[in-house]
Amino acid sequence: MRKLVYLDSASDDLADIFRYITIESGNLAAGRAFVAKLRGRCAHLASLPGTLGSDRPECAPGLRSIAANGYIIFFRYRDQRIEIINILHASRDVVSHFDND
Repeated sequence: MRKLVYLDSASDDLADIFRYITIESGNLAAGRAFVAKLRGRCAHLASLPGTLGSDRPECAPGLRSIAANGYIIFFRYRDQRIEIINILHASRDVVSHFDND
């Protein structure tokens, strides 16, 4: 199993998602559960062998993505680890997001 690493940008995204879901739903448990689902999807990625997700060279070299609960998880493989780069809502213009980085 690969080591799962969240970059600061992904941790910030998860915090933003938690706040948004909690505020919109008015339910702290809903925010926690939603972020737990996203984290579970990331852990599942790390547990699987091979190269998964879609290659996203239009965003950045070596970047890959996979959909999860209306969001897109952006990640890359590095040696024996998987780095979660960002977790963005699927409606966002992700190419421009990575152009700004």
